[in-house]
Amino acid sequence: MSVQETVAGPAVQATDLWKVYGSGETQVIALRGVTISLERGRFTAIMGPSGSGKSTLMHCLAGLDTATRGEIRIGATPLTRLSDNALTELRRDKVGFIFQQFNLLPALTAHENIVLPLAIAGRKPDPAWYDTVVDAVGLRDRLSHKPSQLSGGQQQRVACARAMITQPEVIFADEPTGNLDSRSGAEILAFLQRSVREHGQTIVMVTHDPVAASHADRVVFLADGQIVDELHAPTADTILDRIKKLEAPRAEEGAA
Repeated sequence: MSVQETVAGPAVQATDLWKVYGSGETQVIALRGVTISLERGRFTAIMGPSGSGKSTLMHCLAGLDTATRGEIRIGATPLTRLSDNALTELRRDKVGFIFQQFNLLPALTAHENIVLPLAIAGRKPDPAWYDTVVDAVGLRDRLSHKPSQLSGGQQQRVACARAMITQPEVIFADEPTGNLDSRSGAEILAFLQRSVREHGQTIVMVTHDPVAASHADRVVFLADGQIVDELHAPTADTILDRIKKLEAPRAEEGAA
């Protein structure tokens, strides 16, 4: 069973995206005319130094923050033209989220956390898809456990299952391995890869970790609010090499 139907066009697209905070002397331009197209059924990592705009870009693409100007589409739906209620529905039905802090509800079991987005929408999970997701993250024997009874890696797997349960157009992952040990982090990244390869899921991940980014099909590099480079079929070494080249001019400017 596939997450994605056969649909034309990119999963997410942004055109001439700007995000400006404040005004006058305190003005900060977080995004400067970013244009990006994210293909369906692909795993994209977004990287850049602190303050480069990578988290701002993800939040705008996901509808968690509003752009100052420019257009964003998830599938065929333009975010900038949606009412608050319609935007809330789109985030609930079309977008999955995985956060560094897991964001599970402590009073709910793993099963209840997984199906929470559907419960909020008044819908029941498709039994076959629920089984597929639970087995994909290896949680069959942990469904009755609450977050406090689970390891960090298990909690993040619950969060991954929750993100997939609605069969969203796209999953946004914000440093999903940032709070995990290397083994648990590798398990989460392997799951994300499988969800793309086996179920056609579209994933966009913000990370500072070259090893994590090497699991992606494509890495997009931001600096000073602009896309400055990208890599396809990356390895940790090619990512590190590209980061060093991008940071060299910044280091020279700092020394000047």
